[in-house]
Amino acid sequence: MTTTSYAIALGSNRPGRHGGPRDEVRAALAALDGVYAVSPILTTAPLGPSIRAFANAAALVRSPLTPPEMLARLKAIERDFGRRRGRRWGARVIDLDIVLWSGGRWRSAGLTVPHIAYAQRAFVLHPLAAIAGAWRDPWNGRRIRQLRHGVDRRRPRP
Repeated sequence: MTTTSYAIALGSNRPGRHGGPRDEVRAALAALDGVYAVSPILTTAPLGPSIRAFANAAALVRSPLTPPEMLARLKAIERDFGRRRGRRWGARVIDLDIVLWSGGRWRSAGLTVPHIAYAQRAFVLHPLAAIAGAWRDPWNGRRIRQLRHGVDRRRPRP
């Protein structure tokens, strides 16, 4: 049985049965098997229509699961936490996403690894850089810490 590693992004901006958003992130981390590194939990501004700040973190997980099996496990945790599908970027008790996989790339119906938008999201890259700054994006070879600096750079006004 081959074991690979996953970089998982965690986020919450709504209280749930475990407490506030930071408590929900901590409880989701405890529900994951094989966690071997955890970033600090950061408070980040909401994206999209949500008005509540998010608690965001990243974790590295060792697992024998394939990417579709890992996705099914993450979705089961979300359901256990009371997550219901709804408005995109709306308030959520917990959000768990596969960001990267040590096996490289994966594409199937309903799953693309690396996560399609992670490289443009500071709320993913900052926690991830704290625990996996040297991991490389399998598409462009850039390290996570380089991608993080790219989202932090101020862009000139048009």
